Amino acid sequence: MQKGPLCVVGCYILWGLLPIFWKLLSAVDSLYVLGCRIVWSMVFTALLLVLGHGRFAGVRAALRDRRECFRLIAAGCVICINWGTYIWAVSNGHMIDSSLAYYMNPILAILLGTVVFREKLTRLQWMAVAVTFAGLVITVIRYGQIPWIALVIGGSFAVYGAMKKKVYTDALSSTFVETAVLAPFFLLLIGWMEWRGTGAGGVLQGWQWVLLPLAGVVTSVPLMLFAAGMRTTPMSLSGILMYINPTMQLLLSVWLYQEEFTTTHAILFAFVWSGLVLYLLSGFLRERKKEDAPCA
Repeated sequence: MQKGPLCVVGCYILWGLLPIFWKLLSAVDSLYVLGCRIVWSMVFTALLLVLGHGRFAGVRAALRDRRECFRLIAAGCVICINWGTYIWAVSNGHMIDSSLAYYMNPILAILLGTVVFREKLTRLQWMAVAVTFAGLVITVIRYGQIPWIALVIGGSFAVYGAMKKKVYTDALSSTFVETAVLAPFFLLLIGWMEWRGTGAGGVLQGWQWVLLPLAGVVTSVPLMLFAAGMRTTPMSLSGILMYINPTMQLLLSVWLYQEEFTTTHAILFAFVWSGLVLYLLSGFLRERKKEDAPCA
């Protein structure tokens, strides 16, 4: 396998293993952990920019462009919602819902593309959306409630992806800006929670304190692998490889953390997986048409 796809695979494997890391911090308030994730991600990316000899040029260019700066601030707020909900879900025994979110993400993304970018869907893609929606409706009927955790995590990541399509700033600089604009608020929040006794003090002991700065590393490294790998990896291949992440999360939730996989979960996953098959089939047929066009 070439270097690009290997980087993408590495990114998805790290994302798939990330729940284990957040589980180690499950005794700490999820909002506090989110704050540490944002602050230390800013610190880590700033360090990498400093070591990159003048790579703050990308940050300065982004801040000078009012529209680009606004886009990065908005993207930072959206990914903050995604990160916070994900951390809470993992810490509170909802890893199955978080894995479902990333299975649903492509369907939510193509639906968003029709609304925001006026993209036209093929019949198979519309079928994929319809099948996934049918699974959600059945889940609502059986549970009596909307699977909001999966929808918030999957939907926010789809919105974040749509926002990033409009961003020209490189991955490292954009991650720094997105976290830097939120860091002051979360620094105040961390201090306030410690003052009130609801922070990590008295909860974490010894080596566990290392986990807080590591939150920035485990957040930023997969993003950098993803950015580096996507330059030479076909979208069709990256789309298929993406399911490494939620599959690992699903296996971890059931086998390692003994979360209950109910009949309703099985029905919903069956519909979502059916929608994914239709989505992947649509992409495969599109690529075949592109390959056949020159021959014709």
